[in-house]
Amino acid sequence: MKKALIIPAIAGTAALVFILAAFTGKVETQPNRKTLREIPKGCVFRTVMGEESSDSSFMYLTPDRVALSVTRGLSWIARAQNQNGGWGAGSHYRQDIMDPHAVQTDPATTSMVAMALLRSGSTLTSGEYSKQLGKALHYLLNAVETSPAASYNITQLTNTQIQTKLGANIDVVLTAQFLSNILEHTEHDKALTERVKKNLNTCVVKIQRAQDRDGSMRGDGWAGVLQSSFATTALEAAQANGARVDEDALRKSREFQKNNYDAKTGESKTDRGAGIVLYSVSGSTRASAKEARRVQEEMELAKRSGKLPQSAAPSAENLEKIGFTKDDAIRYSTAYEVYQSAKQTAQRDEVMDGFGNNGGEEFLSYLQTGEGMIIGKDQSWKNWYENMSGRLIKIQNNDGSWNGHHCITSPVFCTATCLLILSVNNDVERLIKMGKEK
Repeated sequence: MKKALIIPAIAGTAALVFILAAFTGKVETQPNRKTLREIPKGCVFRTVMGEESSDSSFMYLTPDRVALSVTRGLSWIARAQNQNGGWGAGSHYRQDIMDPHAVQTDPATTSMVAMALLRSGSTLTSGEYSKQLGKALHYLLNAVETSPAASYNITQLTNTQIQTKLGANIDVVLTAQFLSNILEHTEHDKALTERVKKNLNTCVVKIQRAQDRDGSMRGDGWAGVLQSSFATTALEAAQANGARVDEDALRKSREFQKNNYDAKTGESKTDRGAGIVLYSVSGSTRASAKEARRVQEEMELAKRSGKLPQSAAPSAENLEKIGFTKDDAIRYSTAYEVYQSAKQTAQRDEVMDGFGNNGGEEFLSYLQTGEGMIIGKDQSWKNWYENMSGRLIKIQNNDGSWNGHHCITSPVFCTATCLLILSVNNDVERLIKMGKEK
């Protein structure tokens, strides 16, 4: 059976051909097209619970233009890896340096690249970039294990582009996210599994120690709201993978993000987002997605069972009627309102323009919005993807990389983030599973 990267955007007869191929085990691809991920027989209809279903809404054959763009990006970024296994974004004070081998490696950038390699189809034991991924993992494990126990972060480097723009503790946040993502791919090596789990818990402790009273992360950068947003994501992923996450810390982290957006007025707090609505509203979308999804699912169940009429709105009053406590009903209904409003705001053209041109912060914001929509099982994410993939392909450099034009300009960091966006459908099952409240 041939390989294919699973990303949305086919329709009509092409969709029918692909669905039929799932049963025959044959997937036709265009001549000379380099494909990236094998689709198991029948997986077009497979749900996250491992059952067969007629819902194929998230499974699509990769558009040729996206497959080519991802392939070129992966090739460029693999060549950018340094001898020690890491990648670097460079100093805030030397944003003009675009040579990936002329800058120091850092954990934040390495984590983003490693997550992009993993999402694009490579694992520690298979895939075109398995060796690069393995070297990156050991680089990051060493960074965690050699960091002082009392420190917030896992590197002695300061003033990197990523730290200055996002926050001083972004390295430990993104490393925690990667360790959560890679954990299931370490089953071939029991000792490695235990090592990854131990290091993930170390990162969680550092993140929670760096949390401020309002739920944000200390050490704000220019767009510190993004550091806090990714901290929420990291804690959610760590919890889903069995790490010791303090529930109160996670709740406060989510509340901080949600409080940056007023669903009634559509206004965003941008004081910790460099005055840019996009940076704040994308975090609000991502942080409220999991709770909004629970509201949607509980309301649908109540309507099917006759507990609520079909016209019932997801209000706090109705949530109380179906078993939520009063406090939870208020919290969850607010999250639902924030999510529904924030996701719309985050996709308005004037908001997506961000600072006015593309920087790493814009790419990160797009990623948060898209992942939030998938976690929320929101079918409209496909519209987001079609718009976003078109935007990114247009601005890809001739050598296969992307770079920012303000703030985070690093071609390595920007390329990794763009690859994470373009290949996000490979992670649909994992993201949906992570978004299911227990």
